[in-house]
Amino acid sequence: MMPRYSSLRLPMLAAAALLLAGRARAQGQVTPPASATPGQQPAAASAQAPARQKTDSTANWSLHFQQTVIQQWHNDLSPRYAGDHSLQARENAKLSLTTTLFLGRRLWKGAAVFFNPEVAGGSGLSGATGIGGAPNGETFRIGDPSPQVYLARLYFRQLWALGPDRENDEDDLNQLKGSRPARYLSLTAGKFSIADYFDQNSYSHDPRTQFFNWSLMSAGGWDYPANVRGYTVGGVLEYVTPALALRASVTSMPTDANGPTLDLHYGKAQATTVEVTKPYALRGHPGAVRLLGFRNQAAMGSYALAVRDAGFSAPDVTAARAERRTKYGFIVNAEQEISKEIGVFGRFSYNDGHNETWAFTEIDQSLSVGATSTGARWRRPTDRLGAALVANGLSADHRAYLAAGGSGFILGDGRLDYGLEYIGEVYYSIDFPRYHAALSPDYQIVFNPGYNTSRLPGPVHIAALRVHVEF
Repeated sequence: MMPRYSSLRLPMLAAAALLLAGRARAQGQVTPPASATPGQQPAAASAQAPARQKTDSTANWSLHFQQTVIQQWHNDLSPRYAGDHSLQARENAKLSLTTTLFLGRRLWKGAAVFFNPEVAGGSGLSGATGIGGAPNGETFRIGDPSPQVYLARLYFRQLWALGPDRENDEDDLNQLKGSRPARYLSLTAGKFSIADYFDQNSYSHDPRTQFFNWSLMSAGGWDYPANVRGYTVGGVLEYVTPALALRASVTSMPTDANGPTLDLHYGKAQATTVEVTKPYALRGHPGAVRLLGFRNQAAMGSYALAVRDAGFSAPDVTAARAERRTKYGFIVNAEQEISKEIGVFGRFSYNDGHNETWAFTEIDQSLSVGATSTGARWRRPTDRLGAALVANGLSADHRAYLAAGGSGFILGDGRLDYGLEYIGEVYYSIDFPRYHAALSPDYQIVFNPGYNTSRLPGPVHIAALRVHVEF
């Protein structure tokens, strides 16, 4: 669990970020992408960001910057009992900070390399524990809240054209300005985030510019391969056409649950991910459906064995680990533009839940739905308003383990009276194009945090403020 983080202050960092953005030479507005990886153009982006103009010029370099500061607070609670990984009844407001440099270089025809150093610091509420759908997607489950510098991404990407048609890409985060094939095969290898390529959604994917909650930035039931910072090492193969996209990857898993070190022995630990994306148009408005399947293999512990072996003691899933155990699951992910101002989305995700959560969060099933709108109707066309609802659940083995007094790296109240975890979130992003910045107040309400119907007499109310600068 992370200690309280009070050495940073939101007003000072926000002022510094706005000043830095104001000095930037690049002009234009903040237009948050659905991904930090090229070739991931949203299927339905009108309610997410203004359309970009296409050009035929080509650039060999790309340089961008982002900084995101989030401060969150929750109301005082009166729990009947608490465990090591419970949401704290009372705590100070928590602050998080991420700063990223995006550098890209074209190498030869169809090939480029991308390099992203990153700084992150701060803490989530209760050290990002106590709620399956944690409320701040910019926080990590690490012990030291002081800002740390690390390598986020370093990868090579090669595209091979499968036809003569071309499309133009604008200079963007990890995207070089110039034309690319409309139909192509590509190979990416190196260190990256698996979420750069899979489970994309134009309206619900990026906690720096969209919804804050973990189970809205990604499918909650996908225990996606990543170290504690959210990155992995491996390769992604893509077949992309205007009518269909197929993606497959083999990537590394951490050596330990929620661990910082990736296991590069792919024979004993790896994640295989496959996804098909079908874009379409409904009455002239774009939409997309994505179907994703995954298989993770690592030295996971078995919840059922941990309970069986514990006897009258609290079970410990780490004592029931084996060298090779697997987790299977799938995601159904859809988005649809309703008008140029409004879009809707939904996700359903599932994993078998027999073995311990290894990388993302303690959610085995999740359903989310929501909508976003631009501010065009109130003469703020680059502002965005979003609202969403989430229901998260656990497998029978997982909830029996927690009910017996077991703990994972996210949850552990000491007992459990099980119920679905319900979350509602509303955010409003106020855009400041002159400063390449956005200010976003956010509100979340959580019922049954950690799936516990008896721990709290009422819901948790979480208020937050986000400052995001990008150019």
